[in-house]
Parts: sequence; C-alpha cells; structure tokens
Amino acid sequence: MSRDQIIGWGLIALSIVIIVVYGYLVFLTQWWELVLKLTGFVAVIGVFGILGWIGYTLATTPPPKPIEEIKKENEEKIKKLEQETKEEKKKETTKKEPLEEKEEEKEER
Repeated sequence: MSRDQIIGWGLIALSIVIIVVYGYLVFLTQWWELVLKLTGFVAVIGVFGILGWIGYTLATTPPPKPIEEIKKENEEKIKKLEQETKEEKKKETTKKEPLEEKEEEKEER
C-alpha cells in the first residue's frame, strides 16, 4: 500500500471517529447546547474568514493590464524582432559579397 493510500484510510477512520464522538456529544450528553454553539461559531469563522481572505486578495492585487496594451507591446516586440532579422540578413549578405569576390579573384588567377 502506498503512502497516499495509508493517509487516505487514516483520514477516513479519523472522520468516522469524529462523527461518532460529535453525535454522542450532541444527542447523548448534557453538553449538546455548548457543542452546537461551538460548531456554529467555528463554521461562521471558517466561512467569513475565507470571505475576508478573498476580499483582502482582491483589494491588494493590482489590476491586470488591458488587452489592448498587451497587444501593442507584443506588436512592438514583433516589429523589433523583424527589424533585427532583416539587419542580420543584410549583414550576412554584405559579408558574403566580399568573400564571393575574393573567391572569384582566386579562380581567375
């Protein structure tokens, strides 16, 4: 059995134990009112704690860039890359021309 399966079975067993103990405390003891109050309180804390965390995240996260701005930036990058490739091709052709001339001179001799 893998480690994940052992953890899974352990969580199932723990859940069953907690359900049985909770049922016992609510239905068969004099502490039922306190148990229900604590359960409700913990549930409210959990729900509104998560809600507050979502609100905090929304309030402190900067808004994303508009799509138009991203498109413009990408277009500028593409134009820049196209210009660089054109310049590289021009450099390659200018380098080849003198080499070709030298080769032709050698062949003539």
